[in-house]
Amino acid sequence: MAKDGSTTAATATAATPDGTATGSGDIARSLELLWGTGERPSRGPKPGLTLDRIVTAAIAVADAEGLSAVSMRRLSTELGTGTMSLYRYVPGKAELLDLMLDRVLGEPLPTGPTGERSAASARSSAGAPSDDGAEGSGDRAKDSGHLAEGPGDRAGESGHLAEDSGGLSDDWRAAVDRMARGHLDNLRRHPWLLKINQARTVLGPSALRGLELALTGLRGMGLRDPELIGVIITVNSFVEGLARTQGDAAEAVAQTGLSDEEFWDNQRPYLERAMLSGEYPVMAAMAEDTFSAEFDHFEFGLQRLIAGFEALVRERRAAQK
Repeated sequence: MAKDGSTTAATATAATPDGTATGSGDIARSLELLWGTGERPSRGPKPGLTLDRIVTAAIAVADAEGLSAVSMRRLSTELGTGTMSLYRYVPGKAELLDLMLDRVLGEPLPTGPTGERSAASARSSAGAPSDDGAEGSGDRAKDSGHLAEGPGDRAGESGHLAEDSGGLSDDWRAAVDRMARGHLDNLRRHPWLLKINQARTVLGPSALRGLELALTGLRGMGLRDPELIGVIITVNSFVEGLARTQGDAAEAVAQTGLSDEEFWDNQRPYLERAMLSGEYPVMAAMAEDTFSAEFDHFEFGLQRLIAGFEALVRERRAAQK
């Protein structure tokens, strides 16, 4: 409250969180629930109701209909219980969001040939020798699902890494590759992650384990600690930017009912006249497949990032000799 007795905007926002920003609720309660130190309900009107079931239901609703569809009333319907019963387990949507985020960060990566090929691709792009044994299909990342921007700055988005990270500790290229692909996979499965403000992530077990694994995979780079965090932020930002562009495109189709082809067909006559006007010579001279959907912007950008990191690592190693 301000000195004149009025309520400031910041105070008002903190008092009425809308459930789209992590760390906007009762932080102490969120931490208790994340780390299992809080008092658990000893009984309730709905036998079998648990915090785990509530979080699972919330994620399912968010995945299917978006974060705005998640409410305590909606979850009570999904779980077949009274709305007030849910408040015995979690104070509200803001704290629930903290739990949802930590849960999805702990989801494992799919195993199989895709992961193996991506690791080989990372090593190949940087000129490193191939090692078919570096990432077996049995390697599973059971902890966090995202990249981490730093201990105090979105550390909750720690990267997917193999459970047995020892084999990747010196192969930082494969670690970067796996983090990027794991992050993109998680954002596609949970597009609502791009709709929330994670500037103040409440750090739970999955967030910290994920950051630990991410840093373990990068330690072979030989960079300073702040620089390792910078590597994670750089890759994380690249992946989120691409995922947001793809998500916005899909959302535009759903909202307008127009496909991408129909949208651009409407503009084609105007663009063709513009290209023939002579006012845009560089664009007019570009190849017809310049904007082709077949071009893999993710693969292109990721390999360029890895190549750039490789140049830095070589520079540092040369300076140490």
